[in-house]
Amino acid sequence: MRDNSYDRTIERNYQQKWRFLIAEYESVKAGRSEAFRTVGAFYRHHGTCSQTFRKYYNRYRQSGSPEELLPRRRGPKWRDRREPQGIDAEILAQRRKGLNRYEILAVLKQLFAKPPSPSTIYRRLRQHGLNRKSRAMVEEKRKIIKTRLGEMGHVDLHQLPRDMFLMPPARPAYVISLLDGCSRLAWAEVVTSKKSVPVMFKTMRLLNALRVTYGIAFEEILTDNGAEFVGDPEEHPFELLMAEIGAKHRRTKPYRPQTNGKIERFWRTLNEDVIDEATFDNLDHFENELFDYLVYYNDHRPHQALGGATPKAFAEALPKHPPSAN
Repeated sequence: MRDNSYDRTIERNYQQKWRFLIAEYESVKAGRSEAFRTVGAFYRHHGTCSQTFRKYYNRYRQSGSPEELLPRRRGPKWRDRREPQGIDAEILAQRRKGLNRYEILAVLKQLFAKPPSPSTIYRRLRQHGLNRKSRAMVEEKRKIIKTRLGEMGHVDLHQLPRDMFLMPPARPAYVISLLDGCSRLAWAEVVTSKKSVPVMFKTMRLLNALRVTYGIAFEEILTDNGAEFVGDPEEHPFELLMAEIGAKHRRTKPYRPQTNGKIERFWRTLNEDVIDEATFDNLDHFENELFDYLVYYNDHRPHQALGGATPKAFAEALPKHPPSAN
């Protein structure tokens, strides 16, 4: 008796049917069919729909294999609906860090083979009452916690008010500052132009000052998206400087100065201690005062975020790491 266990007649008939339908479909699309004037009439006559037909048609055209014309086996849906163990706890942990559902999904993709969709993540957050961000979540997300000297530097410009000078400069003057995100060690200088080349040269001086004085070599530099900092990586002076020293250039979110909050806090401190209610003869007078203040700020002024330590003392107490390549 002949064994019919491996009889493939049904498969061959299925493939033959779909080859015929594909050939007829293409003749309809080309306007050569005498039986059908529209694709819709073709679908209705053969008892199919656009979604089903296009599924088989696209699979076959992409691979050219007759196997693509056969139905694919699919297991029970409940097996795919089961979520990996521990995924709920990870969703809640990432939410408490202030991440939204799309940012949580990006994290889950790195940890799980089949992460849930953003809508499923939102439902989980809603079940636990975390669909609305609390103030603690917002503050947690704003934090940029660094544990090594030079792990991230913050660079920014701050315009000086003209009424603080008895003899104001001929054009607007700015202070450019570089601050270490871990120790809060900072250095600043006056610059009289916001163009990219003067800003680049002043940044070089700041990098050199912190390297020589405190031994800091930066791995990353965070700036805003101003034209003095951001441009063509192959031509812009600041971008070329970052490439030359081997530091990764990071940028803040547009219209979100909180992303660069540490340097913004430095500007507030500088205003309160040096600029507010003070009058300077001219720009040179202010530069001298700024130099003296930076020595005080780094070496003698207690810093609340450092537990009352000075930036210099905090940096000296950190465990020593091998210097970076730059």
